[in-house]
Amino acid sequence: MQYYPRTIEHTLRQALADTPVVCLLGPRQCGKTTLAKYLDPERPYMSFDDDVLLAAANNDPRGFIAALPNAATLDEVQRVPELLPALKLSVDQDRSPGRFLLTGSANLLLLPTVNESLAGRMEIVCLHPFTESEKEQTSGTFLERVITNKLEPEIQGREAAPPKEVIRRVATGGYPEPMTRSLPRARQWHRQYLNSIIQPDVKTVANVRGERELARLLEVAALRTSTLLNASALGKELGLYRETVEHYLGVLEKLYLIRRLPAWHRNAAKRLVKTAKLHVIDSGLAAGLAEFLPEDWLPQQSFFGQLFESFIVQQIIAQASWTDTDLRFWHYRDKDKVEVDLVVTRGRKAWGIEAKSSSTVKKNDGRGLRRLADQCGTDFQTGILLYAGDETFNLGDKRLWAVPVKKLWEL
Repeated sequence: MQYYPRTIEHTLRQALADTPVVCLLGPRQCGKTTLAKYLDPERPYMSFDDDVLLAAANNDPRGFIAALPNAATLDEVQRVPELLPALKLSVDQDRSPGRFLLTGSANLLLLPTVNESLAGRMEIVCLHPFTESEKEQTSGTFLERVITNKLEPEIQGREAAPPKEVIRRVATGGYPEPMTRSLPRARQWHRQYLNSIIQPDVKTVANVRGERELARLLEVAALRTSTLLNASALGKELGLYRETVEHYLGVLEKLYLIRRLPAWHRNAAKRLVKTAKLHVIDSGLAAGLAEFLPEDWLPQQSFFGQLFESFIVQQIIAQASWTDTDLRFWHYRDKDKVEVDLVVTRGRKAWGIEAKSSSTVKKNDGRGLRRLADQCGTDFQTGILLYAGDETFNLGDKRLWAVPVKKLWEL
């Protein structure tokens, strides 16, 4: 099978060069195992999807670790969290860098059964589904250019409508397998994917009895992607208590399937009480679960706009994993319902990013970015309106830019 380079590879190699335990986390089927094996094909590899290995590790964690070579890759380690204390003990005896490369399809730091900390001994590297820049094998420097203020005007011919290429990219998403299929077959894969992760992973990360209810919640989340999160309304729609919905959302978050994007506020203390936005992390998964057909985007323009926003949010956050891990992400919405889809911050500095799925930019389209700039004052750096057109130009303010979405994978 052809190997497609991952931009995070350099970060992973750096971590293995100076840290005893490196944990590569990300959703199932995003390419973690492929990347881990590619880094060092000769490195001993064990997967806890193998029931025999899983039983051996559960029955005698210390003996299992003691029997390992001095360097090893342990795949799907979230299935045996009892192994982590034994890893800690082994690393305390030998802190050689790169001893253990772990992979996991759940956020180990959020698992309730993990009582022992590997703090100071482990570095976590997050692998996202493929970004569009990785698909095109470009450098993925769009976010870096925004942060360093290196965008320049670029005048080309305007597109009359959102190009089919953008719709296809949004509907395909970033999981490796759907990338090789036609869109109808990719949609079938996305629906099967939901079933394939419910069985092996859900009971690992939480005590969940209603597995079908959890799957239904993700399907509803796909229809509600990029909207304000309302757990009570979701519960009413599904016939579940609000507390159950909150619990299930936490499970889906641990499995890297959804993202709760918190609200930004000038007063940091008030951010904690503002409503988060709900995003399905992979736009292709959201499209598949919502049965969105790219050829029907015209009668479903509103929903495609939701998918497009989640697509943009994921592309930017993924690029940050190799650009600047100190960046934090929010959304902005004020009492006048003026919004910015993504607010990027580093300390007090702030950047705003808006997603617009059409190819025409109107004067009022920069309203949210202007409001955010007013709120931030001198801390505001740049505002970007990503749209489906073909020109890069200022929006009447040297800090605000309209930029073609294709720059995400061309730069």
